[in-house]
Amino acid sequence: MTRMSLFNSPLLLGFDHVERVLDRVAKSANDGYPPYNIEQTGDQSLRITLAVAGFEDRDLSVTVEENQLVIRGRRGEEDSERIFLHRGIATRQFQRAFVLAEGIEVDDARLDNGLLHIDLNRPTSETLVKTIPIRSKQEEAKPMIDGRKAKEATDE
Repeated sequence: MTRMSLFNSPLLLGFDHVERVLDRVAKSANDGYPPYNIEQTGDQSLRITLAVAGFEDRDLSVTVEENQLVIRGRRGEEDSERIFLHRGIATRQFQRAFVLAEGIEVDDARLDNGLLHIDLNRPTSETLVKTIPIRSKQEEAKPMIDGRKAKEATDE
């Protein structure tokens, strides 16, 4: 059975990477550990907060890999002398990934009272407009030498 693509329109050129990103998001959305919040902290800034009770800063890593924010947690060896009558605080290893839009930057990550806060920022950018010159059919026939028409290059 073939899968129907949302991006197979001839008007959507170069969007195959968007489809791959959506597939990754769909696969990672099923795991609920660790729980997290995403809040807007300013016009161009966000904060992701993960509940990582029981983890220390040395047990956590925050990386950006191909426009994907990846948070990993792995606890070291536990004290084997401890005997738990009930163990309700999950400290299993995890990997949580967030797909970042183009231009989003990670500013800071800090651990505070069992919460890992990751601050993100989208710097404002100027709109770039590029005009593409349209050549006539006569100009197409003349070969280019060093970015100039052949006639201009030979006149020198």
